Amino acid sequence: MNTTTILQEILIKRSQQKKRTSPLNYKERLFVLTKSMLTYYEGRAEKKYRKGSVDISRIKCVEVVKSDGIIPCQNKYPFQVVYDANTLYIFAPSAQSRDQWVRNLKEEIKNNSNIMVKYHPKFWTEGIYQCCRQTEKLAPGCEKYNLFENNVMRLPSPMPEKSARRPPPPVPPVEENGNEEEEMVVAMYDFEPTEHHDLRLEKGEEYTVIEKNDIHWWKARDKYGKQGYIPSNYVTGKKSNNLDQYEWYSRNLNRSKAEQLLRNEAYFGMCKSQNEDSSQPGLYTVSLYTKFGGEGSSGIRHYHIKETVTSPKQYYLAEKHLFNSIPEIIEYHKHNAAGLVTRLRYPVTPKKTTAPTTAGFSYEKWEINPSELTFMRELGSGLFGVVRLGKWRAQYKVAIKAIREGAMYEEDFIEEAKVMMKLTHPKLVQLYGVCTQQRPIYIVTEFMEHGCLLNYLRQKRGVLSKDVLLTMCQDVCEGMEYLERNSFIHRDLAARNCLVSDSGVVKVSDFGMTRYVLDDQYTSSSGAKFPVKWCPPEVFNYSRFSSKSDVWSFGVLMWEVFTEGKMPFEKSSNYEVVTMVSQGHRLYRPKLACKQVYETMMMCWQEKPEGRPTFEDLLHKIIDIAEGEDAF
Repeated sequence: MNTTTILQEILIKRSQQKKRTSPLNYKERLFVLTKSMLTYYEGRAEKKYRKGSVDISRIKCVEVVKSDGIIPCQNKYPFQVVYDANTLYIFAPSAQSRDQWVRNLKEEIKNNSNIMVKYHPKFWTEGIYQCCRQTEKLAPGCEKYNLFENNVMRLPSPMPEKSARRPPPPVPPVEENGNEEEEMVVAMYDFEPTEHHDLRLEKGEEYTVIEKNDIHWWKARDKYGKQGYIPSNYVTGKKSNNLDQYEWYSRNLNRSKAEQLLRNEAYFGMCKSQNEDSSQPGLYTVSLYTKFGGEGSSGIRHYHIKETVTSPKQYYLAEKHLFNSIPEIIEYHKHNAAGLVTRLRYPVTPKKTTAPTTAGFSYEKWEINPSELTFMRELGSGLFGVVRLGKWRAQYKVAIKAIREGAMYEEDFIEEAKVMMKLTHPKLVQLYGVCTQQRPIYIVTEFMEHGCLLNYLRQKRGVLSKDVLLTMCQDVCEGMEYLERNSFIHRDLAARNCLVSDSGVVKVSDFGMTRYVLDDQYTSSSGAKFPVKWCPPEVFNYSRFSSKSDVWSFGVLMWEVFTEGKMPFEKSSNYEVVTMVSQGHRLYRPKLACKQVYETMMMCWQEKPEGRPTFEDLLHKIIDIAEGEDAF
């Protein structure tokens, strides 16, 4: 056996947990490659304990992993080693490191007789391959595997013959930022630095982006030359056709939401249609309200912005008045009705005066000093412990969850918290950080003024319109579509685990938290606490969680919303519900739900997971209903 070391480096390995309930985790391991063995150890080279090894002759695929989601550890360059019926996912600290490992491993396995014909180029995550959506771990690969051509390894070029012309000298590398146009952005919100490496933002000012190493925190420079990190969702690109910088524009707004915003005389706003199809991609609509709508009428009007077929393209609301850009249209119609029921007098905007949440309080800041927290009134208690309203640095309102001792797998959660902080979306309750240096552990999140959706629905019975109820479902669906896109499973989606903001926006909370519960009654379907009434058959029978099991739960959440907070299957026990659902019984149609809304719920409750829609499909369906004039 040849034990000469070819490569040796500390990398991160994703756990190959066999238990269904065990969360994935990521551990630093010292990897050592020899001619005969790939071995990984716990600890440093001088004092190491072998944790596992793979015989080189058993390896049948080594390849880079393509990832279009969040990489859940500090090493961002994954590759895979497939052997027997197993896959090792390993994360390197740099592209150079990964290429070196893949290249050397491929060289060692090139004579193996078991090399795969096809492989899976993306991760196996939460019970599904992200590339081909197959749910069987041993499913055959979906992309042709060529040991010497995929991604990294290349066959050496043949030596040129003596008569061949000498190749031209290599082109000198272009200096970084040499002649490239620097990216300019405009601040949409003020941002006050919380750490020394942050950069202050002033609304309306321009900044130069220097680095985008983190999707949520960019390094930028202001007009005075000062550099620092800024939250990427506080700025927008400075281009003439970028509409995000204008207060009258909203990227995602359905007709129902637009009409809720238009309250006063001659207020207006503009949005891009969410209901985009191949015939009318990216349709823009100007909506306005006036008391004097012509011929004695009053109310809200919607006007589609049209485009000419000529080149260069021009835009118009009224055919006689053509413009080169959409902002020019708005500016013109502020002063001239010109075919509209009235001129555009006062812009109304869904953009909050308060800034959006950020992924943590600063760049790479996830550990919060408990001395910087001020505890205020108790908000309630949940599965893990008491939740209180508080402030961070006596300035930012937050919710502080104290984790009761013995309530969760703390070590696993702390590791996962770094990943969960990277999940940032307007319809997710933002995790700001954790306090782990003492007990109890604190989880610090965004504060939501109206508390949980379930209580809010019950308090507002008879008050909320059907449009508002559908908008609540759309809010949740948008948050879940983001989680689905990032291969993150909630596992306990229900009205009790969604929160309502001061402006009535519903956000998804506590995503993925049930993986860390130590309470046997909660993790076993035999106990009263297990959310059987929100679960599909594959979960209460086999504990098979996936985005499609979240879809089932979303259907039940829609039912909760349209019954204004009733308990699903309220007169039945968990045992009875399991029997009923297994026999094909489903929840009845709520009185407030139109036929289309109930059909959407039933789509979520298909017995087989593959028969259920994705959250992206559901979002389009809900938007279709909201856009339909006769939906209710």
